[in-house]
Amino acid sequence: MTEGNMTQLTYEKEITGLVVIDPYNDFISEGGKVWDRIKNIAEGNQCVPHMRQVLEAARKAGIRAFYAMHRRYCPGDYETWTYIAPIQQAAWSRKTFEYGTWGGEIRAEFIPCPGELVAQEHWCSSGFANTDLDLLLKKHGVHKLIVIGLIAHTCVEATVRYAAELGYQVTVVKDATADYSEEMMHAALEINLPNYANAIVSTDEILQLIYKSSPNNTHTVPAIVSSTSIAIQNRWSGKPDA
Repeated sequence: MTEGNMTQLTYEKEITGLVVIDPYNDFISEGGKVWDRIKNIAEGNQCVPHMRQVLEAARKAGIRAFYAMHRRYCPGDYETWTYIAPIQQAAWSRKTFEYGTWGGEIRAEFIPCPGELVAQEHWCSSGFANTDLDLLLKKHGVHKLIVIGLIAHTCVEATVRYAAELGYQVTVVKDATADYSEEMMHAALEINLPNYANAIVSTDEILQLIYKSSPNNTHTVPAIVSSTSIAIQNRWSGKPDA
């Protein structure tokens, strides 16, 4: 992005949400079912550390995180469906993000904090389709989105496209996502997403912009400590509910 365009971007905490897409162990942890396929890209652009940096910066600035998580495979999910998309067929055959397994848990550094919201799981690619993500964002007054997560040409692209259709202003952090190949990254970030995202920036750029929008950088997401929020944290860390 040019410096001139950068100065026009603001991320006020009252109207901005960070959308974190699919930070599952199966995607971004060594030993995950998909990790070996994205490892070269993810390590090359430091995707996981950058995702963590953006999440930490958003939390410090009081920007609430909204998690858009893929359906965790359970037996019986697809067996009776009349039609199934190829991407769903692949998830079925690999049992990706299988419920009750380590791969189907959120990587430890990304487990939602109290006050952060986990939308209903999406069945295909868009975090909005057949979920309550749009409702949660609107109920919290959010209409500017910062998007990080996996994978660039599927869930990230589909979520950004849908967000644009719904009228959100969308910023994609290009080195806080990854894909199976450089060609797929290029297709998503250089060809497709520029038609839908209002800005595509680096982690360094978004950190500067978040800090600029919250100069004191001392705000935090309000802690909503309740049995429900504790149960959410336990559910994604694999701990039993109290």
